[in-house]
Amino acid sequence: PLPPAALHILPSLAPEDRHGYGIMQEVARQSDGQYKIGPGTLYDNLQKLMTQGLVEESPRPPVHDDARRRYYRLTSFGHGVLSAEIARLETVVREAKVHLRAPRRAT
Repeated sequence: PLPPAALHILPSLAPEDRHGYGIMQEVARQSDGQYKIGPGTLYDNLQKLMTQGLVEESPRPPVHDDARRRYYRLTSFGHGVLSAEIARLETVVREAKVHLRAPRRAT
């Protein structure tokens, strides 16, 4: 299982490369503002994800952007891990729904 911050960072990088502030904005957008990630948490987690080979720094920023910004992207391994985590979570949610619908046994 991925830690909560990683579970939000990886999907934010799935559609496109993003810089740190862009990742923070996308995490807030994807969670409807319910999960906000600060710079310390973001960069600590990005470092861990890069060490694990899930994320890498993009070679260069987009053409019309500040050259000082660092951009990040998912690696192919990161895509695979994210896909596996989504499948795992879908199973957990499916099982939870089954148990919630089942009548409770008297104790």
